Amino acid sequence: MADTKQLVIVNAGTSDPSTTRLLADRATTKTLAEAERRGIAMEARVIDLRPLAGDITAALTTQLVSAELERASEILRDADAIIAATPVYKAAASGLFTSFFQVLDNDLLIGTPVLLAATAGSPRHSLVVDDQLRGFFSYLRTVTAPTSLVSSPEDWNSSEFGKRVDRAATELMALVAGGFRENARGEGWEAYQHSYGSAGGTELGINLDSDLMRLAAGGR
Repeated sequence: MADTKQLVIVNAGTSDPSTTRLLADRATTKTLAEAERRGIAMEARVIDLRPLAGDITAALTTQLVSAELERASEILRDADAIIAATPVYKAAASGLFTSFFQVLDNDLLIGTPVLLAATAGSPRHSLVVDDQLRGFFSYLRTVTAPTSLVSSPEDWNSSEFGKRVDRAATELMALVAGGFRENARGEGWEAYQHSYGSAGGTELGINLDSDLMRLAAGGR
């Protein structure tokens, strides 16, 4: 259906089974339930980063994007909301996770609502999302749900953590229902600073037939 919203889950967990994937699935279940409660048709698609690790590294070092990485980019381009989940290693988000978002086009996620989630071995890492990832996703010009999810082993059976998952899912769907992404990309699109060629160049009023541009192309 054309009006079905797309929820995309980015999972940076590398083990199988992965607690990061389990957290993402838990948030996904609540988000889809909240969408149904609001009468919004929504389907979920998952991007697992583990199989893309080699492609992500190649894109960072050679700027060559594989077909698989391009498909992941296209899925994210059409996302109405994202659940981005990463494990925490040594008080920082996974390098695989951050590298994936670093190779994406700068304009790809403008205005997209994002729920940030992380798994850690200790509550000591609970500020990693708010301290590190919010700024990162702000640079990507997304809008993050106020409630983030950071789970350590003792949280899995905690009723308080369950309430936090509920709250995060509600906030994410409120952003979707409010149409923030559509409004930001509609009326406000030209107000953003774009890189040439991002979104296919369609957002730029550049005259490709000018003398300067012909000179840059070798005089043709």
